[in-house]
Amino acid sequence: MPLVHIDLIEGRSDEQLRNLVKDVTEAISKNANVPADRVHIVLNEMRKDRYSVAGKMADGK
Repeated sequence: MPLVHIDLIEGRSDEQLRNLVKDVTEAISKNANVPADRVHIVLNEMRKDRYSVAGKMADGK
């Protein structure tokens, strides 16, 4: 059973997230040769004020 963790900065719509998990499920199923109903995905949405790149917070502050 593949278990995929995806970390994202908050801000995507429910439709975008549904499309993401659909596409990832299809890719894992095809390339790992497992049934789609065995692919598990965990989405972790991070607040922008809890993530930084190059010493700067993603919320711009």
